[in-house]
Amino acid sequence: MNFRRLAHTVLTLGVLSMALIFNACKKEEEIGPAPVITPGSVLTGVAGSVAKITATINAPEGLQTLTVLKNGQAFDSKVYTAGQTAESYTKDYTIENLPVGASVVFTFQATDTKNQTSTVATQVVTVSAVPAKTVVEVRGVLTGNVSWTKDKVYKLIGFVRVGADTTETFSSTAATGTLTIEAGTTIIGDRASKATLIIQRGSKIIANGTADAPIVFTSERAAGQRESGDWGGLVICGRAVNNQSTGDKGIQLEGSYKGWHGGSNDADNSGSLKYVRVEYAGVPINPNQEVNSFTFGSVGNGTTMEYLQASYGLDDSFEWFGGTVNGKYLVAYRGLDDDFDMDFGYRGNLQFIIGMRGATLADQSGSNGFEVDNDGQGTAATPFTSATISNASLIGPKETNATSISPQFQNGMHLRRNNKLKIYNTVVTGYPNGIYIDGTNTQANANAGELILNRVIVAGVAGWGTGGFGEGTTVAPNGFAVRDVNTASPVAAITIGSSKPSEWFAAQSGNKILATYAGLGLSQSVFQAVTPTFTLSNGGTLATGGTVPSGSFFTAASFIGAFGSEDWTAKWSNFSPNTTDYSKQ
Repeated sequence: MNFRRLAHTVLTLGVLSMALIFNACKKEEEIGPAPVITPGSVLTGVAGSVAKITATINAPEGLQTLTVLKNGQAFDSKVYTAGQTAESYTKDYTIENLPVGASVVFTFQATDTKNQTSTVATQVVTVSAVPAKTVVEVRGVLTGNVSWTKDKVYKLIGFVRVGADTTETFSSTAATGTLTIEAGTTIIGDRASKATLIIQRGSKIIANGTADAPIVFTSERAAGQRESGDWGGLVICGRAVNNQSTGDKGIQLEGSYKGWHGGSNDADNSGSLKYVRVEYAGVPINPNQEVNSFTFGSVGNGTTMEYLQASYGLDDSFEWFGGTVNGKYLVAYRGLDDDFDMDFGYRGNLQFIIGMRGATLADQSGSNGFEVDNDGQGTAATPFTSATISNASLIGPKETNATSISPQFQNGMHLRRNNKLKIYNTVVTGYPNGIYIDGTNTQANANAGELILNRVIVAGVAGWGTGGFGEGTTVAPNGFAVRDVNTASPVAAITIGSSKPSEWFAAQSGNKILATYAGLGLSQSVFQAVTPTFTLSNGGTLATGGTVPSGSFFTAASFIGAFGSEDWTAKWSNFSPNTTDYSKQ
């Protein structure tokens, strides 16, 4: 055996072993602790003020990067090249206009030169208060391009007009305007001057809110003090055809507030309304002449009208005087007069609309879900009022047989004065009268198939008079599911052809008369002053049986009424507007 060689091998192995041990110890010693981040304390502040986002970072191995996230999104980052071991981080943050109590979370993450990452640390900023917005007063005529932004509140003083109508100025030309309103903007109306916003012919309003940031027109008064009729409302005048004027001269809207409308262009474009609420409108301009919450005078179908809510109006929630404008997703909530009023040859399409009433809020003229005329005298003036409506829910005031309601409530649908409406997939409940086809010419239109009720369900209230419609009672208005008798003097039977109206109604496709709304799938909350549950419960009568009217406007829907499984009022609507502080939103 070669002992010399063996000894050399052992010595070599020993040296290698010592080297490995030494290197291992050296490597272990070189990897120090990861960076440690100490964030600043929780902060609170008023929206619009500046908060200091702070943190202290200690990195024995030297800092390489620092990343700061705001609610999970990139806010700030830094790269270090000198290998510094400590950093006192400070960054200004302007507190956003979020609701009081809302918080923003800042997250810090540091990496050292050995690519070691710290444990994540956070600093929280909470909104302690929201200052009132600046109020901008608006008067007179607006022309050119005008923009209103959400950081201010705009107060209408008197009749504010966008554009100047040629009929009013007695000139061949008129200045026009386009009013653009940013999503989330609030507009209030001066009570004393009967403030009203009027979009004149040839001018436009572009008011496109969002579900998260609707545009709101409301009373100037503080929360808890608002009343129906605190201001005028929103009026849009267009150049589409109505049946009361010829050519482009037009006619003036009721109320004599110089809202001229009418012309010869059914495709006229008055702008766009999306996610817009109008609250506490309807101030009387003259005795018995109130402005509606939404008034559309001869508005053309180039105009967009979607996701609109009228609440606590003193007159009609929506009224169309002629025109062809189409609309979807409309809410009429606790207005005083009619929910949806149509006349002077209105021929648009409406889908997914709902009206809901308060038990004591009714007008001396008589309150209805639909009130429809060809014109005030029921003439054969053309074009006829012949709108097509699908998926409407008309929820009357009578929640239960114990609910006391105003005797001024009349009909879920008052179809009168020679109109030729076409109604599909609709439910009416809680009204003394479900449907009243009023007048011999209107009844003749029904007999000729020009007035259409298709897949319409009329439901009563359990225990409320004969058949659940108030008929024969002394403590509530007399009523009928479908009215077969004209009770005005002289009392007379109504006929459609050779049939009673109730017989004619029952013979139309898919129509039903039910003694109670139990089983429809409606939540009882739709009668109450709360945020309702609109979606249908499983297995209800309304869940199936719908049809789709002809035309590309209508969305396919298999259900009856305004809602199926989707609540399209979510987020943007408000069913308790008298508790909302609009000055700080």
